[in-house]
Amino acid sequence: MVTREDLERREDAFLAPYGMRSSESRGRLYPEEEHAYRSAYQRDRDRIIHTTAFRRLEYKTQVFVYSEGDHYRNRLTHSIEVAQIGRTIARTLGANEDLAEAICLAHDLGHPPFGHVGEATLNDLMADHGGYDHQRQTYRILTELEQRYPDHPGLNLTYEVLEGVVKHDTDYDIVDARDYTPEERGTLECQLSNLSDEIAYNTSDLDDGLRSGILEPGAVAELGIARKVLDSLGEPYSANLRHNDLRYRFIRRLVGIEVSDVIAATQHNIAEAGIQSLADLRSYGKNVADYSPEMHELNTELKRYLFDCFYRHYRVVRMATKAERLLCDLFRDYVEQPLQLPTELRERAKQDENALYRIVCDYLAGMTDRYAIQEHRRLFDPEERA
Repeated sequence: MVTREDLERREDAFLAPYGMRSSESRGRLYPEEEHAYRSAYQRDRDRIIHTTAFRRLEYKTQVFVYSEGDHYRNRLTHSIEVAQIGRTIARTLGANEDLAEAICLAHDLGHPPFGHVGEATLNDLMADHGGYDHQRQTYRILTELEQRYPDHPGLNLTYEVLEGVVKHDTDYDIVDARDYTPEERGTLECQLSNLSDEIAYNTSDLDDGLRSGILEPGAVAELGIARKVLDSLGEPYSANLRHNDLRYRFIRRLVGIEVSDVIAATQHNIAEAGIQSLADLRSYGKNVADYSPEMHELNTELKRYLFDCFYRHYRVVRMATKAERLLCDLFRDYVEQPLQLPTELRERAKQDENALYRIVCDYLAGMTDRYAIQEHRRLFDPEERA
């Protein structure tokens, strides 16, 4: 039998000096006994997977709502792709795979239905009541909203996993690390989860955009990163990227190139900074996990293209506009008539009238796209059963 102590000894033997060892965790808010054959970060990963919030990600929008088809990414498949990329990079760089995986799997739990438009809509509706941010909501889910233990709220995750969630730093996230030593850099595992997220959504959105017919293969082939990939495949720039076989190869190679670049650039940054320990890494003035300058430039062009030609395409904007109207309707109707809320939420609102807006916001944020659409019908269609 391989025990937890055996796993911790393996970490000591195989992790780089700056890799985060589970035996050196800063611990949990509520002390508990260690597991016999799982490390602390493996337990955290398992707790995240078993949450209601994680299961709901299956029917939460990445770009396309579920009704657009079964072949497009949703928040759940995105999170799994992020975790797969994170584990690969972490393993190669001598970081803790289990910690990286736990952070990756948790990073999107706070996303509301309908993707970024859902978040923007809830933030507008809650402007006078503390606002809404999916990253802070993820933290609240992990520490408050998931009620799975009789003696404490939340999942009681380790400091390092929670730190990885609050220090999740990408172009689309707001970092609020006030309770997690904001003057310190996140662990390498935390930094790698941020890049894994970016690699996953850039490559998968490009894939879904081509599959859907929204993105033009010729325009994609003009991108610097696309030319780099096509050159590596020995394919002409005129190749039809909408063809399934080539698109699969193209996206697979694109992910590989991005991952390899992060590994090489991060390794170079660690060596150049003279980082010899976790303390060195935490006290360094900036993240060491990064792309090469060339890849930065190529990814900036890719993100700009996706924003202009995919996220702002009329089909995507129409879906987003409908979602915004739907969430506004639900929010205002619940606030104006709280008796329509489920019994448990009504009781909570009675105990604290000032909490009504946050209770309604939490309820909406936890909904899947599908449930929100069904609930809208129940509330606004006279012929629909309540």
